[in-house]
Amino acid sequence: MDTVTEDAPLLDELMPWSVAPLRLGRGWVAAPDARVLKARWDAMLAAQGAERERLFGSTRSRTTGSSVAALPGQSTGTGRIARESGPCPPPVRVAYGPYDEQWLIPDHRLIDSARPELWRVADGHQLFLVDDFTVTALLPAGSPGRIRPLYRRPGGLEPNLAPGLLPYLSKRYGCEVTPEDVLARCLASGTPAVLMSADPGLWAEGVRWGREMIRIQLRGAHGGERPRLPGGRRPYVRAPVPARPAEIGYDPEEEALLVGEGRISPVPPEAWDFHVGDIRMLELWFHRRTTAPDLPAWTQEWTSELLELITVLTLLTGLRASRPELSGPYLTRSELRAAGVLPVPPASRRPASVLDHHEEGPEGQFALL
Repeated sequence: MDTVTEDAPLLDELMPWSVAPLRLGRGWVAAPDARVLKARWDAMLAAQGAERERLFGSTRSRTTGSSVAALPGQSTGTGRIARESGPCPPPVRVAYGPYDEQWLIPDHRLIDSARPELWRVADGHQLFLVDDFTVTALLPAGSPGRIRPLYRRPGGLEPNLAPGLLPYLSKRYGCEVTPEDVLARCLASGTPAVLMSADPGLWAEGVRWGREMIRIQLRGAHGGERPRLPGGRRPYVRAPVPARPAEIGYDPEEEALLVGEGRISPVPPEAWDFHVGDIRMLELWFHRRTTAPDLPAWTQEWTSELLELITVLTLLTGLRASRPELSGPYLTRSELRAAGVLPVPPASRRPASVLDHHEEGPEGQFALL
């Protein structure tokens, strides 16, 4: 680490409240198709005794005899699964790892570590930053990285930022700095050590770039426009995807994505080769929809989702190529310490008390928080 990054404020200091990733504990509670989840639930409840326990998939954290509180905002049962006989709780849309959206049964009895503090603040105003520097408006349920909500309370209240940071930056740059501006600038830096130019013009350039990164990843959430490529570069289905595509591939000469006998083009090579770590995102997305034996035949919804994913990855690739150059001088931890912004108080690293309604505890008792 060079001298510049050694004195750069850390993401963990600028957004001090972070939560460990959800640990589902059993793969059957999430799926790319909500109907599959309801069928899995019904199959489990149709079984009794040891067979129900087997289908449930007991762990040290959860068994069919576990008694736990309902997740905040979810009207699910709190009785033991061993005695459950009701319908499947309505599945909710979640971010299942980077650039993938799936469905989850939001039942605390089924999830080893559901992180209720995240469910309390997940609403139409919230954004979540994951440690792989992806942003989503959906609750992240399949990511291995820590999760940082932008707001500590529902309704977009109390930014999850170092106390005093926003007024300090607003004064420093001579303009109002919002929580989303800081999030955008963290994305533009793209490292745990956040490089923020001291120059107002360079700060604003990084914010504009980061906000575009957020817009693309949100896919129209919070009232925004869904991402689109310019005419002539939009991917179209040239040959329909079969009911049970066995493999996915790429034709670089035709810039075509091959989904079984199906064909989608144009698909830029950068979208096909888009990786997170060592994993190609389009291959992972396809694998998750074709390997489980109980998944349905290919759906029109999946084709639409695939077209949008290609669009997102193409736009992100182009945007990454235009990332603004980070040049100093930079704001430093020393400067923020002198201003009283750092170090952050311990309370900033803990969830806020946001209980404004009853939450049902185990076996129908009210939770006491």
